[in-house]
Amino acid sequence: MSDNRLKLFIYYPIVLAFVLAGGIYLGSILGVGYLPGTITETATGNSKKISNLLNYVMEEYVDTVDMDGLTESTIVSMLEQLDPHSYYIPAKELDATNEPLEGNFDGIGVEFNIINDTIVVVAPINGGPSEKLGIRSGDRIVSIEDSTVAGTGTTNKDVISMLRGKRGTKVKVGIFRRGEPELLTFNIKRDKIPIYSVDAGYMVNDKVGYIKISRFAATTYDEFAEKLDNLKEAGMKSLILDLRGNPGGYLTAAIDISDEFLTEGKLIVYTEGRARPKESAFATGKGKFEKGKLVVLVDEGSASASEIVSGAVQDNDRGTIIGRRTFGKGLVQEQVELADGSAVRLTIARYYTPTGRCIQRPYGEDDDYNADFIHRVESGELYEADSIQVDESEKFVTPGGKVVYGGGGIVPDVFVPLDTTPLTKFHAELLRSGVLREFALNFAAENRNLLDGYDDALDFDAKFKLTEKHFNELVDYAKASDVKASSDFSKESELINNLKALIARSKWNGDGFYPIINQKDKTINMAIDLLAN
Repeated sequence: MSDNRLKLFIYYPIVLAFVLAGGIYLGSILGVGYLPGTITETATGNSKKISNLLNYVMEEYVDTVDMDGLTESTIVSMLEQLDPHSYYIPAKELDATNEPLEGNFDGIGVEFNIINDTIVVVAPINGGPSEKLGIRSGDRIVSIEDSTVAGTGTTNKDVISMLRGKRGTKVKVGIFRRGEPELLTFNIKRDKIPIYSVDAGYMVNDKVGYIKISRFAATTYDEFAEKLDNLKEAGMKSLILDLRGNPGGYLTAAIDISDEFLTEGKLIVYTEGRARPKESAFATGKGKFEKGKLVVLVDEGSASASEIVSGAVQDNDRGTIIGRRTFGKGLVQEQVELADGSAVRLTIARYYTPTGRCIQRPYGEDDDYNADFIHRVESGELYEADSIQVDESEKFVTPGGKVVYGGGGIVPDVFVPLDTTPLTKFHAELLRSGVLREFALNFAAENRNLLDGYDDALDFDAKFKLTEKHFNELVDYAKASDVKASSDFSKESELINNLKALIARSKWNGDGFYPIINQKDKTINMAIDLLAN
């Protein structure tokens, strides 16, 4: 990798690194699995050996032993010897681990940040009790059950423990809202809170629709189907399906969504393991979008179920895959709960795309599995298609004659390099410090009547313009927040676009954010050009 490219990569926003790392980590957590499974207990010589050893340690060791901790660490070590995606979930972590896949939790339904030691509502969750009571983006939670939580060092964990609770129970929350002379008191009845996995669905232009899926959860297909129906009613002829950074999730969700694109009888995926017979999933022919043009966006953070969908589309010559090589996770996990409420996610099969590819990348002793992203940076793969390393022994051909490869992710049909154009120093500092998002929240709170005057996010995007006056207000706010860098309005078009998207998100969530932020997205613009031509 050249020095220039290395410099560009260093200046690329630190945020991206965290997003990618988080996506890869979540991929190992979410995986692809069937829930639940069962364990049949059998006693073998080796299992007795482990049990006898633990008993011997408990009875004879020189000091007192934490047997629960020792047992759990033994299980963790045992699973680490198998593959990177088999792992143990302690009982106290099980609910939090399952929540992103189950699609709901019990609570009051707000997304929040802690800014300057104050709990700030980023957005009430659609359909949740907080939204129904009128809690708004930008509201400050200053007390919970009459106990002050502003300026007291409250952590994210503290907030979650205080606001979440059993469905039907109530929690009293005191809120400061700009423009209100006194604190507002809300008695919120906790309820099931949906966790949405389809972040946005909108018309890019009069023919092209866009849907962003962040993970494949229990509710993903229903969310996707609703967005798809809305876009078709709006006149959609072509679809951009964005799976970038999507770490995966349920196998069934990936199959159901793939079915919407494929004609009856087309193979979507098949799974097979040593103790699991081959199982194949075929399209039913009831798909809602079997004929329109289709583009799927992927990158190095697209894993597991994302690779099932993109593999089914690519191997059936149904659409075009655009982006960079995907993560490369072709293993299927099954979750089984143990008697104490803990659980194990065990790899029980591999999945194969319609041409017979297993896209799982190597994970043996000689393979530094967790450093794959660094290897891709160093090899230049993120910048040039010619640097993508493929295994020629894993070459397959689609019915349409396209050459595809297994053994390490889905290689896109159209390569898009990582955007290494450095942000201005001011923009990067605002992102790193969180000041940009904080300013957007404040702006939305102070201009609630202005935002309420727009019909929807698209109306806001078309009619609202951030001016140099707004920019100067941001500069002053940044200085007050100890952001040292500065710039001028004429050089910050990307920053202005980012700020506008964050303001829209405060009012319309993902359906406000993505239509604006995507305007500067090179991969999406390439997809739009490809569909037009």
